[in-house]
Amino acid sequence: MGGAAALEKLVPVLLAFGGGVLLARRKIVPAEASKVFADYAFLFAVPCYLFGNIYASDLAALFDWQAIGGYAAAAALAVGAVVAVAVAHGLREPREVALRVMAGVQVNTAYFAVPVFITVFGTAAPIFPILLFQVCVLSLVVIALMELGRAGPAAGSPGRRLSRALGASLATPLVLACNAGILLNLLSVPVPEVVLDGAAFVGDSASPVALFSLGLHLGGLGLDLRGTTREEMALIAFKCLAFPLLTWAVCGALFGVRGEWLAYLVLIAAMPTPQNLFIFAQRYDVGVDLSASIVIKTSLVSLLLLPLWLQTAVS
Repeated sequence: MGGAAALEKLVPVLLAFGGGVLLARRKIVPAEASKVFADYAFLFAVPCYLFGNIYASDLAALFDWQAIGGYAAAAALAVGAVVAVAVAHGLREPREVALRVMAGVQVNTAYFAVPVFITVFGTAAPIFPILLFQVCVLSLVVIALMELGRAGPAAGSPGRRLSRALGASLATPLVLACNAGILLNLLSVPVPEVVLDGAAFVGDSASPVALFSLGLHLGGLGLDLRGTTREEMALIAFKCLAFPLLTWAVCGALFGVRGEWLAYLVLIAAMPTPQNLFIFAQRYDVGVDLSASIVIKTSLVSLLLLPLWLQTAVS
């Protein structure tokens, strides 16, 4: 795929995202409304899209265990690298370390990867297994560290905190929708056509609404490039450059992943840090300003680098 073709594929992405930024900057639509759009996408539209598509998918082709294993290995190496650097710079508090792991390794699937994949490839199916791995494994590790870092009697015992982390990780609408689609697919349970049509109708709105919401959010907050710290620059560079390259090397060279799946995995790794980082930072009272800055700046850097990754990965 040439540079011009890659840019053409991204026109709908830029239109939805840029429209949100423009309307927020001109105060035509209040930036605070981004939460309403985001909640609609996260809690309803994206789960509808995931359920219908997973239910109708060939799970044997969808769950390429060689590709998933390669991505998991790359993510594990990335987690180890982030932890090692954080500890080397004097960070010992579990919540501080977990925040940086999430910033450097987790990707924005619902609001960024899903709409980009739908626009570029016509389907977000390759994201499903990686989404489940991220939510059920990576998120669980992050939440567990956050819970263990809590202090005081109100936090409960370590066992109670870990069970709470597990429940919070598995009870999200995205995971429930994926698991429901997989279960009904495996059991060959017939789902009425009207239900699937309804899920597809709602799911089709997930991509533009999620991108519009992100544009509103970023347009309202603004961007302070001069105030970027060295730590922020390091995390942004790791997330937007090092992690995709590590994924390409591990999946391609060590696990022998080739063709479309290698392109999918590299593009997924190139997605920005998820907005959940800011939510977690607020909930656990750690690095709130850092998390907000990372979410905004990785989103913009990832958007700028998308044509490059598309041309490299798909060619």
